[in-house]
Amino acid sequence: MEKIYLTIALSPLLGAIIAGFFGRTLGRHVTHTITILGVLVSTVLALVVFDYHVLEQGAVFNQNLYTWMQIGGLNISVGFLVDNLTSVMLVVVSFVSLMVHIYTIGYMSHDKDYTKFFSYISLFTFSMFMLVMSNNFMQLFFGWEAVGLVSYLLIGFWHHKESAVEANLKAFLVNRVGDFGFLLGIGLVLAFSGSLDYAEVFVSLDNTFNQTLWGTDLITVICLLLFVGAMGKSAQVPLHVWLPGSMEGPTPISALIHAATMVTAGIFMVSRMSPMFEMSDVALTVVMIVGAITALFMGLLGIVQNDIKKVVAYSTLSQLGYMTVALGVSAYSVAIFHLMTHAFFKALLFLGAGSVIVAMHHEQDIRKMGGLKKYMPITYWTALIGTLALIGFPGFSGFYSKDMIIEAVHFSQLPYADWVYYAVVAGVFITAFYSFRMFFLVFHGKSRVKHETTKHLHESPLSITFPLIMLAIPSAVIGYLTIEPMLFKGWLDEAITVTSNHMSVAELKQQFHGALGMISHALQTVPFWMMIGGIVAAWVFSLYRTQWAIWVRLTFKRTNYVLESLYGFDRFNEIVFVNGIKKLGHILWKVSDSTIIDSMIVNGSARFVGFVSSVIRPIQTGYVYHYAFFMIFSLLVILTWALFMGDKPLLEI
Repeated sequence: MEKIYLTIALSPLLGAIIAGFFGRTLGRHVTHTITILGVLVSTVLALVVFDYHVLEQGAVFNQNLYTWMQIGGLNISVGFLVDNLTSVMLVVVSFVSLMVHIYTIGYMSHDKDYTKFFSYISLFTFSMFMLVMSNNFMQLFFGWEAVGLVSYLLIGFWHHKESAVEANLKAFLVNRVGDFGFLLGIGLVLAFSGSLDYAEVFVSLDNTFNQTLWGTDLITVICLLLFVGAMGKSAQVPLHVWLPGSMEGPTPISALIHAATMVTAGIFMVSRMSPMFEMSDVALTVVMIVGAITALFMGLLGIVQNDIKKVVAYSTLSQLGYMTVALGVSAYSVAIFHLMTHAFFKALLFLGAGSVIVAMHHEQDIRKMGGLKKYMPITYWTALIGTLALIGFPGFSGFYSKDMIIEAVHFSQLPYADWVYYAVVAGVFITAFYSFRMFFLVFHGKSRVKHETTKHLHESPLSITFPLIMLAIPSAVIGYLTIEPMLFKGWLDEAITVTSNHMSVAELKQQFHGALGMISHALQTVPFWMMIGGIVAAWVFSLYRTQWAIWVRLTFKRTNYVLESLYGFDRFNEIVFVNGIKKLGHILWKVSDSTIIDSMIVNGSARFVGFVSSVIRPIQTGYVYHYAFFMIFSLLVILTWALFMGDKPLLEI
C-alpha cells in the first residue's frame, strides 16, 4: 500500500515536470496524454485505496517516509496518514481533476500556452494530494502553500489581461492573511506540545492544552487561529473577496479551484483537527456563525450577478458557508458529505458554463444568451442535473447533504443555533432563485444571441461534453448511494472525533429512515417549499414577467446598490488597507528614509566629517614648533591628570 500511496502523489508531479520542461518539444498531443495518464493512474489507485480502507475496513496507514530535517528533538518528516477521510478526499480530488484535464483539451485548444497550462493543473493536483495525505502540520502547511502558489499562477494565466493580474494578486495577498493566522496556530501547537505530528498532538491534548493564554483558553486561541487559515482558503467572510475574482482565470481552473481542491482545503483541515475543535465551544460557535453569514449573504450576491461564471462562483461561496456551518455544529461527517457531493455538481456547473462560453465565442453575460437548449442539448441536460443538485431537489445528490446540514443545525445546542437555522433555510430559497434565474436566462426564453453568433452555435466537442456526462452521473446518484454508510454506518468514525456534548449527527441518525424515506418526507419540510418558491420566483422574473425585475431594481435602488457593490468589502479594503498601507509607506519613507537615513545618517555623517575637518584643518600648519607646542601641552594635561588622581601609580592609571 505504501507504494500505491507514493504513486498516487507522484504521478501528477511527474506529468507536471514533463509537461513543464519538455512540453513544447513533445508537442500538445503527447503533453496532454502524459499529464492525463498521470492523473488517471492516481484516480484508479485512489479507487483501490477507497476499496481497501473504506469498503474492506483496512488498517489506518500512518507512517513517516522521509526525514526532512531534525532540530534538537524535533523531527520534521514527510509522511502519509491514509484513513477513510483521506480515501474519500483522494477519490473526489483525483476524479474531478481527471475530468478537468480531459475538458482542458477542448477548452484550451487555441491557447498558445497549452502545454504550460497542463503542467500547472497537474502540479495543482499533486499539491492537493500532499495536503490531504499529510500526517503532520509541516507537510500540511507545505501542501497548503503549494496549492495557493499554483492557484496564483493559474488565476493569472492569461497575464495579458490586467484584470487577471489584479485577481491573482488579490488571491495571493488575501490567502497570505489567512495563512499568517494558520502559521501562528501551528506555532502554538509546536510550542506547547513539542511536536508537529497529528497523532502525538492529539494524544497530548488533555494534558498539554488545558491552560490559558492571554486570558483565554489555549485550545480556543489555537483553534481560532487555525480557522483563520481555513477562512482564507475556503473563502469565508471577510476573507472571501479573492474567490469571485478568480473567475478571470480559464474555466477549467475555475472548476478545479471551486469544486474539489483549493476551497475545500479549509473544510478538510477543520475536519482533520476535530479532536482540537471539540474542546472549544467558543471556537465552534465562531465557526458556525461565520459559516452562516457566508452562506446567506454571499448567496444574495449571486442574485445580482450577470456573468455566468460569477453566478456559479457566488454559489460556491454560499455552499462553502453551509459546509462551515456543519463544522460548527460538530457534524464533520455531514460537512465532508456535502464537500463530496458539491465537488461533483459544482465542477459540472463550471464546466457546463465553460461549454456555453465556448459556444458563445467567449461571451459570459447571461443577458446576451437565451434559447440555447435547442443548440446544446447535452450541455442543457447536464446543466439541469447540476442545477437541481445545487438547489437540493429531492433525489439529487445535493438534496441529501444540504438537508442533513439544515437538520444538524436544528438539533444543535450551541448559542445562536436558532438564528443560524433561519439563515440556512433562507439560503435554500436564495440558492434556488439565482440558480434557476441563470438556467432560464441561458437555455430558455427568447434568444438574445447576436445573429452572427447564432449561425455558428452548436454543441461542444466530445472532449468537453464527455466530462459533463461523467460528472452528471455522480451529481444525480452519489448522495442516494452514500448517505447512509457515510453518515451513519461508520465510514468516517475513525477519522473524526465528536464529544458527547455535540451529538447532532447522533440525533440525525435517530430521525433517518433511509434515502427513499427522505424523498417522501421532503414534501412536508420547509426547505422543500422554500426551494419551490425560489424556482417559481426565478421563472416569473426571468421568463414570465421580465419587466417586474426592472421594477424591483428601480424600486429598491439602495438595496440593489449594496448588493452590486458587494457590500463594500472591496471598497473598504481599498480605502483601509491599500490606501492605508500606501500612506503608512509614505510616512515611513519620510521618517526613516528621508529624515533618519538620508538627513541624519548619510548627510549628517558628511556634515560631521566636514565640521571636524574645519576644526582640525587650521591646526595642520606644517610648522615643527607648532607640533612641538601641542606635544608639550598634551604632556602637561596628562601630568596634571596623574597628579590629581592621588596616590595611584602612574602606570596603574
